[in-house]
Amino acid sequence: MTVSSAPGKVYLFGEHAVVYGEPAVPCAIERRATVSVEPRADDHIRVTARDLSLDGFTVEYSGSTGDHPDVNVPTPLVEAAMGYIDAAVEQALDAASRENVGFDITVESEIPLGAGLGSSAAVVVAGIDAATRALGVELDPREIAERAYRAEYEVQDGQASRADTFCSAMGGAVRVEADDCRTLDAPNLPFVVGFDGGAGDTGALVAGVRDLRERYEFAADTVETVGDIVRNGEQLLADADPEEPPTDELLAELGNLMDFNHGLLEALGVSSRSLDNMVWAARMAGAHGAKLTGAGGGGCIVALDPTPETETGLRFTPGCEDVFRAELATEGVRVEAGHAGDTPTEGTAE
Repeated sequence: MTVSSAPGKVYLFGEHAVVYGEPAVPCAIERRATVSVEPRADDHIRVTARDLSLDGFTVEYSGSTGDHPDVNVPTPLVEAAMGYIDAAVEQALDAASRENVGFDITVESEIPLGAGLGSSAAVVVAGIDAATRALGVELDPREIAERAYRAEYEVQDGQASRADTFCSAMGGAVRVEADDCRTLDAPNLPFVVGFDGGAGDTGALVAGVRDLRERYEFAADTVETVGDIVRNGEQLLADADPEEPPTDELLAELGNLMDFNHGLLEALGVSSRSLDNMVWAARMAGAHGAKLTGAGGGGCIVALDPTPETETGLRFTPGCEDVFRAELATEGVRVEAGHAGDTPTEGTAE
C-alpha cells in the first residue's frame, strides 16, 4: 500500500480575484489529507472516505461516479468527493501510461469539505501522488500540481484556479497569477482559523461575483483592488526575513490588508453573517487582521494573532463550531508509507 498526504491552505489574500487573472497568496497549513492506494487485480475502484464531514462512507464501482450506491450523506457532497477521486485516478493512469487498473483507496482528512481550506485540492494532490507511486512512477511536485489543476478544472466545469492545487503540492506560501505560479519565502505566520461548521456553494458564489463584475464597473474595480492588496502583501512578505519570527509591524501591516480584503469580499456578496461574526470577534480579541478564506458563504475565517486571545474569543462566538491554530506547512505533498512497485494483473469489471 502506498500512502501520500498533502496540506490544506488558507488564503492570506486574493480569493475570487484570482479567477480573473489577479494574483493571490495562499499559504499551506498543517492540516492534511491522506490518501492510501492499493492496486487491485480488476478495474474496480473501491473508495473508503473518513473524516470528510460526511460521517464516512464506502463506495465500490466501475467506470463512472454514477455507479455508486445510496449512502446516508448529502448526494452533492458524495458526487463531488467521488468526482475529485475519479479525476485524480484518471490523471495517475495517464501519467503512468496505464489503463484498466483498479484501486482500493482510503481517504482520511483533517480538512472539512467546502470550508475554504482546500480539502478537494489536498485530496487530489495526495491521490495523484499515491496512485502514481503505486504504479511505479514518481512525479515532481510541480507536475502533480499541474495534473491536480487539470482534475479540479474538469470537476469544477472550468472554474478552478491553480492556487489551491499548486499550494497543496508545493507547501509554504505561494503566489499564483493566472498560469504564473511560484513559491514565496515567508515567515511562519501565526494563523488562527475559525470554522462555522458549514460550507458555501463555490459554484454559485463564483457565478455571483461574475454577474456583479459584468453588470457593474465598480464591481470589476473592486476585483482589481483585491489584486492591488495582494501585490502590497506580497511585497511585505518579500521584505521580511523568513528565518525569523514575524515582527509586530509586519503582522500589523498584513492584518490591515486582510481587513481591507475581507471588506471587499463582503461587498462582492461572498461573506455571511457567521463569517462576519467570527471576523469581528477575532478583531475585538486583538487579532492583527481577519478575513474569510476560500469561496465564502460559510466555512472558515483566518486571523493573525500570536497570542491565545483570538482562539479564546472565537470559542465563545455564537456560530463558531471549531477554532484551531494552524502552522505554516513548509512541506507540500509527501509520501508517508509504501514505495513504487508492480501492480496486480489487469482484469475486467464484473
